[in-house]
Amino acid sequence: MKPVFTDATPADAPALAAILGAWNRDTAWMPKLHSPAEDLGFAQHLIASRITRVLRMPQVAGFLARMGDEIEALYLAPEARGLGYGARLLAEAKAAYPQLSLYTFQANLPAQRFYARQGFTEIARSDGRDNAEQLPDLRLVWRKEPQ
Repeated sequence: MKPVFTDATPADAPALAAILGAWNRDTAWMPKLHSPAEDLGFAQHLIASRITRVLRMPQVAGFLARMGDEIEALYLAPEARGLGYGARLLAEAKAAYPQLSLYTFQANLPAQRFYARQGFTEIARSDGRDNAEQLPDLRLVWRKEPQ
C-alpha cells in the first residue's frame, strides 16, 4: 500500500504512544521518565490540541504535531525512517508557514542531521534546565527563502 498522510484521530493515540515510547526505550541517552500510560495521555493531548498529521503504511508509522509554526513532535517508527517520510511531514508544515521552529536535544545527532538537511539552522542552545528531561537542547528554525 502506498503511504498516506492524514489528520490524526483519537483512535490513533495508542499507535502514536507506541512510536514515542519505543523511541524513548531504544534511545540509550534518553531518561526513562514516562510510563506507557503517560505516553498515551501525551498522544491524546497532541491529537486533541495540536495539528497532528500521521503517516499510514497502512498502520500508523509516524507523526508530526505542531501548534502554529512550532513543531512539537516528529517521530517515525524504525521501518519508516530514512525513506523521506519525515521530510514529507515537514513539507506539509512548511507549506503552511513561512517559518517553523522546534527544539531537539543536543545528544540527538540523527535529528540534528535530518533537520539540517531540511534547511533548519541553530539559533540557540540551552543547558536543559528548562525541559523535563534536564538535557541540553538546541533551538532550530527554518525560514522560507524569499522568492
